[in-house]
Amino acid sequence: MPGWQQVYEKYKDEGFEILSVSVDIQGAEVVKPYVEDTTFKTVIDSENKFANMFGFKIVPNGIFIDKEGTIRLLKQGFKVDDDDHVEAVRKLIFGEVEKVEFDDTYYNPAESSTNMEKQLAQTKFKLGMEYYNNGKKDEALKELDEALLLDTENFLIRKQRWYIRYPEKFSPTIDIEWQQNQLKQEKEAEAQQKGDMICGPEGCVIPGTSNDE
Repeated sequence: MPGWQQVYEKYKDEGFEILSVSVDIQGAEVVKPYVEDTTFKTVIDSENKFANMFGFKIVPNGIFIDKEGTIRLLKQGFKVDDDDHVEAVRKLIFGEVEKVEFDDTYYNPAESSTNMEKQLAQTKFKLGMEYYNNGKKDEALKELDEALLLDTENFLIRKQRWYIRYPEKFSPTIDIEWQQNQLKQEKEAEAQQKGDMICGPEGCVIPGTSNDE
């Protein structure tokens, strides 16, 4: 979030606003520590509606909307520490270009789920949310586990399970190394269930992170 705050401070006087959308089944309390030093608005999408609308399966993502409501940039895997991504935002702010499309594809896995499976995964995600909000953690995790098996490349679902099952890995800091190891274990188990090995000999990479970060 500090990177976003820097971009906001740099361009806010040009009529530029940031609306951060956090996908968190646990609600606002989990998000607050990460946004306490920001001055732009953050909202919580606990039902994953935003990601489903645009087909996002990872975070972070970026959307630039002009004053007339036209989408000028839509990027899955938008990274505020990528100079090309930030430069594209600057060009849009100052009207140097009308639209930006990136050639780089950060995350584009082979599609393994049918539309029906994706819809069922979304339904199970919502049901898991309802269980969690009503204090039924085990029932929530059961629905989220089943949702992930239906849409295994959806890291938004996968990380929500991690948040609930292993909260100590996300607070006070996010343990990326643990996530890498956990992802490898889960992918191997899913491969046995679905007969599809996705991780390579060097392990698995979590979309939105890298060993260099």
